[in-house]
Formats: sequence, structure tokens, C-alpha cells
Amino acid sequence: MQDLIQRTVFREDHEQFRDAVRHFFDKEIVPHLADWERNGIVPKEVWRKAGREGLLNTMLPEPYGSGGDFGHAAVLIEEVGRTNATALGFPLHSDIVAPYIYAYGNQEQHDRWLPKMAAGEMIGAIAMTEPGAGSDLKSVRTTAKREGDHYVLNGAKTFITNGINSEIVIVVCKTAPDLGAKGVSLIVVEDGTPGFSKGRKLEKIGLMGQDTSELFFDNVKVPVGNLLGEENMGFKYLMQELAQERLVVAVRAARCIESFLQKTIDYTRERKAFGQTVFEFQNTRFKLAEAKAQATMLRTFVDECMRLHMQRRLTPERAAMVKLNATALQNKLLDEFLQLHGGYGYMTEYQVGRAWTDARIGRIYGGSDEIMKEIIARTL
Repeated sequence: MQDLIQRTVFREDHEQFRDAVRHFFDKEIVPHLADWERNGIVPKEVWRKAGREGLLNTMLPEPYGSGGDFGHAAVLIEEVGRTNATALGFPLHSDIVAPYIYAYGNQEQHDRWLPKMAAGEMIGAIAMTEPGAGSDLKSVRTTAKREGDHYVLNGAKTFITNGINSEIVIVVCKTAPDLGAKGVSLIVVEDGTPGFSKGRKLEKIGLMGQDTSELFFDNVKVPVGNLLGEENMGFKYLMQELAQERLVVAVRAARCIESFLQKTIDYTRERKAFGQTVFEFQNTRFKLAEAKAQATMLRTFVDECMRLHMQRRLTPERAAMVKLNATALQNKLLDEFLQLHGGYGYMTEYQVGRAWTDARIGRIYGGSDEIMKEIIARTL
């Protein structure tokens, strides 16, 4: 779909990168999405291919990434939205997990993990959510007790994206349980560490191709050298980085809306009912006109937030606003697009039904709607 407005947030090098990403997606991703959704997981070789093409850790400097900035990351996120390739955990790996390691890790940690992550040889995940604690990160119960030159981790995590495929996991845990939020730390656990196990692949109503699992830590001994940053500073680190995570969700939502708006326009122009195309009914045109107006408004806001973030000026409340608005509008408009497809909208071949189902999680993960409203309310 042609951009709804003239966009100025991207440079020429970003658009050149878009060409490479789009070629990769159209060749290596889109033809296989249905298979991955049936299997509930993306093969690791796809990650290796993406790494070879320089599509991972796009905003980190070489050799830890491809030397770009958030604009390059946003290009890839937009391609996920355009194709509804929600099976891919690339954005979480590249734009959430790797930046934590780069921002708070030391040189040895950078050299040990980031080049492998950039190559797709080490798939990243972050273990925040627990069975008894959703968006409330202060209430995590997973503990890490220091014993000599190791930490001993115990606890369980759930709803972990890239969980089955993960080869490196940042674990949000308590190193000083009595201190609440001031006792949270971030500790990296590698796959194969004794006592670290992966539970069942969770069955979801959407994101069918994305591997989501439980993770368990049973007296897992992790070297002290796997601590990210300082002990008991984890909650502060999380708060500093969550704005980008929320912007990632909004960027994908905005492009998804635009992509399926065009698909719906095309479908209604071709589909006939009662002797005319569905598009010729005034109700259809008015619904699509309203959708275009709302999508254009969202695009303006999302691009402004991207511009601010590329200048490191995106505030937590602005990030909460853009996520709240983008995911609400995505859910609303995809529902209307599905309705305009009629019965075919409920069939997987037209994709809009899958996109509608996939979109629902956007109002929950990365911080629920209610948490976003609380963050915004603090600024009133």
C-alpha cells in the first residue's frame, strides 16, 4: 500500500535496507508461514539465514550487529506487520534482548554473546512473566542466591516468546527478595545449563507460528559473570528499556493496519453481492474511509514517536500512549476489515482472520492496556 502520508522519518539507507528485507521476506518467510503456524515454531535455520543477510541486531554496531539504528529495526518490524509474519521472533531477539546485553553488559559479555546473536546462531529470549505475576515485575518470585562465584536460580516463567528455540535467556529474578523492586537483577542463562529446562509449547488463540513456552529453573548454577550490569538494579534497567519494546509493538500494529486496509479495499472491489461490488455499497466505502482517516492519524503519531526515539527523546508515557492507541485501533479496524470480507474473512486463506486473532495479544504483552493507562495517568 502507498504510504498514507509523506514519511520523513526514514533515510535513503533505511529504504535501501527495506528492499533487502522485503526480498528476504517474500522469498524465505511468506511462502512458509502456513507450515510454521501448523508446526507452532520457526526452524532455527531461518534464523541462521537472517543472520547471514544482516537482518538481526540491526541497531547494534559491528561485530555485534549490522551497524544500523532504530530506523533499520523499524523497517524490519514494518515488514513483519506488512506480511503478518507474527511467527517470527526477530524483533524480540534483536530489539529487546540484544539491546539489554549491549546496554548493560560488559565487554566480555558483548564479545561472548552478541556476535552469535547477530549471526542467528544464538536465539534470544527474555523471561519476565511468571505464573503468578503478569505485568507486575516487582512481584517476580524467581530467586538467584549468590554462592561463591555462582548464582543459584530457582523459579518458573511462562508466556516466553522464543522459549523453545531460545539458546540464551535474560532472566528477571530477585537477588534480594526482601527489597521488592530494589532487589531485582538480570541474569543470563544459556541453553544446556544443568537445571534449566523448557516446558510445554503453549497453545494460544493467535500467534500460532511463534514458539511460546514455560521455562523452569531448578537450582541452576550460573557464573557471577552472567549478571547484567549491577546487582539489584534490574528493575531500573527494565524501566529504561520498556519504552522501546512498546514502540516496537506500535510500529508493527500501524503497518499491519495499513497492509490489511489495502487488502480489504482490493477484496471489496473484486467481490460482488446483489449485482454490484461490495465496494460500491456506501456502507463499505464509509467504513474504509473512516479506517483510512484513523490509520493516517496513527501513522503520524507512530512516526513522530520513532523520530523521538531515534533522538533518544521518547518518554515512557509517550511510549505508553502510542502502544495503547496503536493496539486498540489495530483490534478495532481488523475486526471491521474481517467483517467486510464476509464469510471469507473467517477463512485462513484471506489472512485477515489470522491477523485479527494475532492482534489481540497486543493489548496485553509489553504491558497491558491497564498498565499503559496507569503510566499515562501519572503525568496528568
